Amino acid sequence: MKKTSSAAEPRTVSGTNLEYARSHNRRAVLETVRLNGQLTRADLARLTALTPQTVSNIAAELLDAGMLLAGQPLREGARGQPAIPLTLNPDGAYAVGMQLDHQMLVALALDLSGRVRARLEAPVSRPSPDEALPLISDLLQRLRRESGLDWGRLLGLGLVMPGPFGVEGMTSVGPTTLPGWEEVDAAGLERALGLPVLLEKDATAAAIGERLYGMASELRNFVYLFIGAGLGAGLFLDGRLYTGGRRNAGEAGHMMVVPAGRPCDCGNRGCLERYVSLQALYEELGIAGGPLATPEHLAARGIDAAGERWLDAAAGPLRQAINILESMLDIDAVVLGGLLPPVWQEALMARLHPLPLSVRSSSGERVRQGSAGRDVVALGAAALLVFDEFNPQYEVLLKGGRR
Repeated sequence: MKKTSSAAEPRTVSGTNLEYARSHNRRAVLETVRLNGQLTRADLARLTALTPQTVSNIAAELLDAGMLLAGQPLREGARGQPAIPLTLNPDGAYAVGMQLDHQMLVALALDLSGRVRARLEAPVSRPSPDEALPLISDLLQRLRRESGLDWGRLLGLGLVMPGPFGVEGMTSVGPTTLPGWEEVDAAGLERALGLPVLLEKDATAAAIGERLYGMASELRNFVYLFIGAGLGAGLFLDGRLYTGGRRNAGEAGHMMVVPAGRPCDCGNRGCLERYVSLQALYEELGIAGGPLATPEHLAARGIDAAGERWLDAAAGPLRQAINILESMLDIDAVVLGGLLPPVWQEALMARLHPLPLSVRSSSGERVRQGSAGRDVVALGAAALLVFDEFNPQYEVLLKGGRR
C-alpha cells in the first residue's frame, strides 16, 4: 500500500555514546597541544575542562601511538610526581594533499607540524577521472619514494578541486570546472588508490589550510575568498568549518551582484566570479585560453592599463559581496587569497576602500590578506586529514536529522 503524503516522517534527535565522546576528547587534547606548543597534563585538564584521569588516559594513548612526545620533567626533585611536558610529534603521522584544477595537479606530503616534506606537480588540461587517476597514483608513489616517510603513518589523501559538486545545470560547466567528476566519490577513489580519501572543494580546503597554518588561526568566524579560475569561499563559523547540506556552501562566485550583468556559464547573469576571478582577469588582458593564462605570467607581467581596468571592474562587485557576507554571517573578517599573485591581491584590496557600512563596520580589519602562500590549496588538501584528526567535532555530540 502506498504511503500517503500526509504521513510525516518521524523526526529524531540522535544521542551520543562513549565512543563519540572519546573521539571528541582525543581531538580536543591534540588540538590544544597543537595550538599551545607544549603543555603538561595538568595544563591540558585545565584548558580542556576534562578530568585529570581522562587527560592522563588520552595522553598515554597518544604517546603510545607516537602522536605526542614527552619532554624532560619540569620539576625534578620537587615533592610529588614531576610535571612532564607534552608536545606534538611532527613524525607522528603524515597526510598527502592534492590540488586538481584545469591546468595543474599539485601534490605534497605534510607532517603533523605543517611542514611540507615533499612536493610534486604535473601539468594537466581539464582532466577527466580516467585521465587523472593514473597520474594521481603515480604522484603518490613518487611522493612515497622521494619523501622517505614511513607510509604506515599515512592518514590518507585529501583531494580537492573546483566546485560546485552535484548541482544539476551548474556542475562541470565552463572553463573553470572539471568534466566527468560528478559521479566520482571518495569510496570509489579509496578502492582505486588503496588508501583513505577525503574529497573537498578547493576554496574549503584553502580555508582549512589558512586556519591551521596561516593568519586565520586566531579567527573563529571568517570567510576565505579563494580567487582561482573561478571564485569560491570557505566558511568558518564559531570555530567550525561549515560546508552546507550538500557540501556546496561558499559558492560565492555564483552570487548575483550585478543585475543583468555579464552572462555566466551557470546560466545566470551578473555572478561575482564573472568579475572577480583569474578567468575574468585573463579575459580583460586578452589572454584567456592561451598559453599566457597562468598565475606565473600575471606575476611577471605586473599591473598595466588592462590590469587597472580589471581592478576597477572587480572592486565594486567584490565590495558588495563583502557587505552581503558580513551582514548575513556577522564574521570577524573576510580573508582574501588563492592563486592571484600577491601584488594583484594587494592592489585589489586597496581598491575596496572605503567599504560600505555593515554590521561589521565598527572595529577591526575587515578584509585581510591570506598568508599561507601559493600552495594554500594543496596545503589545505593535506590539512583535511590533519584537521579531521585534530579538530574537535562538536557535531558528533549534537547529531540530529531525519531518518
